[in-house]
Amino acid sequence: MKRKNYSKELKSKVALAALKGHQTANETASDFGIHVSLVNRWKKKAIEALPLVFGNNEEKKVKAAESERERLYQKIGQLQVELD
Repeated sequence: MKRKNYSKELKSKVALAALKGHQTANETASDFGIHVSLVNRWKKKAIEALPLVFGNNEEKKVKAAESERERLYQKIGQLQVELD
């Protein structure tokens, strides 16, 4: 049996409805025609992702700087080989 794929939009709507807390997870699942475990899973993922939404992208900046440094070290090594 093939697994059903749900759109990002549906997952977002379900997670938002669950986060609002106006209904139980069972009621939300029933409204959207999905299993209650999906409601809980998508709600949990939304909560875990919130810090990334409001973060200051420091991790991205650090990773970009590290990759740039690595690229420059490789270039230095290449130029040293060319000189020899």
